[in-house]
Amino acid sequence: MVDVASTVTRACKKFGDDRGRLIDILREIQRQLGCIDDGAMELVAAAVKSSRVEVEGVVTFYSFFSREKKGEIIIRVCDDIIDRNAGSEDVAEAFAAELGISVGQTTPDGNFSLELTPCVGMSDQAPAALVNEVVITNLTAESARETARLLKKDMSPSKLVSKTGDGNNGHKLVNAMVKNNVRKKGDVLLADDVPADAGLRNALKMSPQDVIREITDAGLRGRGGAGFPTGEKFRLAAKTEADRRYVICNADEGEPGTFKDRVLLTERADLLFEGMTIAARAIGSDGGVMYLRAEYEYLLPFLEETLDNRRKNNLLGSNILGKKGFDFDVRIQMGAGAYICGEESALISSCEGLRGEPKNRPPFPVEKGYLGKPTSVNNVETLCCVARILDRGAPWFSAMGTKASKGTKLLSVCGDCERPGIYEVP
Repeated sequence: MVDVASTVTRACKKFGDDRGRLIDILREIQRQLGCIDDGAMELVAAAVKSSRVEVEGVVTFYSFFSREKKGEIIIRVCDDIIDRNAGSEDVAEAFAAELGISVGQTTPDGNFSLELTPCVGMSDQAPAALVNEVVITNLTAESARETARLLKKDMSPSKLVSKTGDGNNGHKLVNAMVKNNVRKKGDVLLADDVPADAGLRNALKMSPQDVIREITDAGLRGRGGAGFPTGEKFRLAAKTEADRRYVICNADEGEPGTFKDRVLLTERADLLFEGMTIAARAIGSDGGVMYLRAEYEYLLPFLEETLDNRRKNNLLGSNILGKKGFDFDVRIQMGAGAYICGEESALISSCEGLRGEPKNRPPFPVEKGYLGKPTSVNNVETLCCVARILDRGAPWFSAMGTKASKGTKLLSVCGDCERPGIYEVP
């Protein structure tokens, strides 16, 4: 029998009893106890010096948290429009029949829970499901029944992966059956000859103002949807008076049918963290946060190892690459299942351990963002482009694309088509 009090105490101590790390604390408790019940919420509130009401508000906001005990294995069948068209309803029914429960229920022995969930970022290989953090792709009704039978014999979701996908999906810390499905490579993000940290080395030879000017001259616009000029965002964050500034990478890719950032996280993690470091150089930041959606938890160990290796090679930490006074590091903030956290102000709230509720603007994040400090929130693809621009230069980047949108763009193509996957186009 797991002791609730000691479990909560360990989880809170792991994150320094920090109210701002409440999402991480609750994730740890959910993982160990299978739920976050009233007693656990009371103990957490006392440890982080918050109120029970505030803690409960966070627990009930995120779909991956539960006040009632869930099964040791939670099967979440993706239920977005792409997966439905591919047969996800039949898949869910097959799981239910084999487990002897309905969607939303837990087996009497407490081993399995079955749920539906929005887009898990696998629309090019639908129908898909999450078995705890293990991704299962290209499901059919029959393969769903077989998956359930295998799990009943051996409660080990990782053993469901008999063959890994291409690229870093086969990395020992990823071990996923997910496929990248890169259909068309361009010259910027998916090129075969992307040098390691060349952009960062160039940025450290430049003043922060010159780095911003290079991004501005390149004509890069945000790749997360709004298309705001990235150089201007950096300039605004840099000019706001503050004792600290932050860089946040928005890796909460939740729009149905999108999966481009998942491929970049898998194959261009170093390029992404390089881009974050260049952004930090530009705006004068010493702290970064990557907000990673809960559905991509299978990538977390790989991304953490990438960060550790960058620290060992002085690409993160103090006096980066010998540049005296340039200190910067990144922590990964896991999400907990909330589509709205893709919106930047909601994402910032989630990073602070709050409900992911959007804020009225102004003030904008570049003026008052994470922890009340100027913050540049940038999409995964945008930050990868930043690194490539500092490597090859603004003229190279701006020579591609259109008058209003320079460079290349990654497109997630899925649904009723012959070649679903990622296409990098001008």
